[in-house]
This record gives sequence, structure tokens and C-alpha cells, in this order.
Amino acid sequence: MAQPKQERAEQTRRVLLHAAAEVFDEFGYAGASITRILKRAGVTAGALYFHFGSKEELAKTVMNSQPETLVPLLAAGGLQRLIDLTLVWSWQLQRDPLLRAGVRLTNEQAAMGGSLNADPYENFRGIMTGCLHEARDEGELQPGIDPVVVAEFVVAACTGMQMYSNVVSGRKDLPERTQQMWNLLLPGLAVPSVIIRADATPARGIELMPGQPEPSGQPEPSGPPTSSEPPGSP
Repeated sequence: MAQPKQERAEQTRRVLLHAAAEVFDEFGYAGASITRILKRAGVTAGALYFHFGSKEELAKTVMNSQPETLVPLLAAGGLQRLIDLTLVWSWQLQRDPLLRAGVRLTNEQAAMGGSLNADPYENFRGIMTGCLHEARDEGELQPGIDPVVVAEFVVAACTGMQMYSNVVSGRKDLPERTQQMWNLLLPGLAVPSVIIRADATPARGIELMPGQPEPSGQPEPSGPPTSSEPPGSP
């Protein structure tokens, strides 16, 4: 049975978006030619320009699609939801070309010409502010905490943290750095009962992405214990 026309169009758009993300991730904005994107997507130029008016429009769509790679994986509420957002982000940057390309393009906006676009940062700030408002309403935050100020700080901290991590480890240590960030922030942000139960471990991020193995380059399990003690013994 043939696909409805609208469904085929939506599928073509998704294929183009992900193919473009792969090319932008590999070559950057300047090196990502329309020819490369078309070859990767396996579609015609007419199909591309039906959905996107230019390479710049396609790049901006990739930039603004970053939250779509993360938010559907979140289930918790309040402060844990914010923590989960950053943990999933720290893992997805190692495996999802759409997210990586969005981050790279956001940093390479000067190559596109025109004014700089703050929407990718503002999108995350808005999501994080919502998490913090919920946390405040649930009594999870210390008195006097401003959700907007905290959200802006976390966006800025994550931006710098992923850039540094990319240079020193290819982002392989980003989940651990994200945990360290929360170890520093939580004592000044949350009430004691929330600090105790909050989970900012890298393993938490993996648990939120069922069925996805750890990205290549992560340490492999070392095998069964070599001592006579049963697994799990201290």
C-alpha cells in the first residue's frame, strides 16, 4: 500500500534533516555542500528545496532541533528532570549526529553570515526554567533561588563544559564532568532531602536511553572479578 503524500513528505524531510546533520557534523557549515547533503540523503535537489529554501535555512533547522533529541527521553519532574536533561545531553553528544551538528553549527554561526541566532541557547534556557519553576513549586529549591538565573547559568556552564571536554577527550568524559557540575551546584541550590535523593551519576543517563549501548571509546567491562569475593562485595 502506497504511503499517503503527506507521510512521504514528512519522511523525506526527516531523511534530509538527519543527512544534513551528519554532513554538518563532519564538515562544518562551510564544508557542507548541498551536493554532499543530497548524496548522503539520496534525494533530489528539488526535494531539498521543497522543504528548505537554502543551506542556511537547513542549518538553522538543525540548530533548533537539539531539544528534540533529548526531551522525549525524560520522564522525571522538577530538579531531577533538569539533571536528567544534562545527563542525557552528555551521552547523546557522543552518539547523535543531529545534536552534535546543532552544537557545532551554533558555534560556527559567523560562517553563515547575518546576525547571530541565540535561539538554540534560549530553547534550552526555557526548558530548564520550566524544570526549575516546577522544582520551586514542589519545595525542592532553597529560598531565594531564581529559576531564570539558574537556568541561564546551567546553559552557559554546559556550553563551556562540552567545548573543553571535546578538546581534552572528544567528549568521552562529559558525563563525568556533568556529574561534577551537579556535585558543585546542588548544595547551594536544593534542600537537603532533595540533595540526598538526586541522581546525577553517568549511569542515570544511560538508564534513560534503553537499548542503546555505551558509545565506542567508553571503557569496556573488565570481566568477572578476579578475587574470590562474589560480585558486588565491597
